[in-house]
Amino acid sequence: MEKLTHIHSTTIVLPQTDIDTDQIMPGRFLTSTTREGLSEAIFADWRYDVDGQPLPDFALNQPGAADCQVLVAGNNFGCGSSREHAPWGLVDFGFRAVISTRFADIFSNNSLKNGLVPVVINEDTHNWLLEHPGAMVDIDVAAATLSLPNGVSLNFPLDGFAQHCLLEGLDQLGYLQSKESEISHFEQVRPWKP
Repeated sequence: MEKLTHIHSTTIVLPQTDIDTDQIMPGRFLTSTTREGLSEAIFADWRYDVDGQPLPDFALNQPGAADCQVLVAGNNFGCGSSREHAPWGLVDFGFRAVISTRFADIFSNNSLKNGLVPVVINEDTHNWLLEHPGAMVDIDVAAATLSLPNGVSLNFPLDGFAQHCLLEGLDQLGYLQSKESEISHFEQVRPWKP
């Protein structure tokens, strides 16, 4: 996982509420065991027509969309079943953050484990972003702040352990591996042994 300290990007807006994980990553794409190429599957039922051709009006098919690292979504993003493929596909597309007023807990946790920052904001700020697609935003992961071009800057909640892992570019296994010398030392000095 790459270190993620700062995101400076324009936004893509999907204003629909209750976008569930089956809309983000339809079930027929869950057979993949690798993350590469999953960007083609995100929002597949909304992005492509019945012949598999891109729908030009869909936000992710617009010119410049591939350069956006921030998705602004409607309320309650990532609800539905747990599927790690959803954040995998979003990250493979190039997103590093999703902004909404609420995320499903399991989607939020899966995102943080895979280098995607769920940014929870208030309704007024959310409405401004929905009304200004393509706005340039700054997300400071270390400070857990979102700054908008209209001068608004606000903090968002970010779990301390997840924040550490994002800043260091570690997933949970990588974090454990980074503690290998301390674990080995503990195993050597512990008073009880199996």
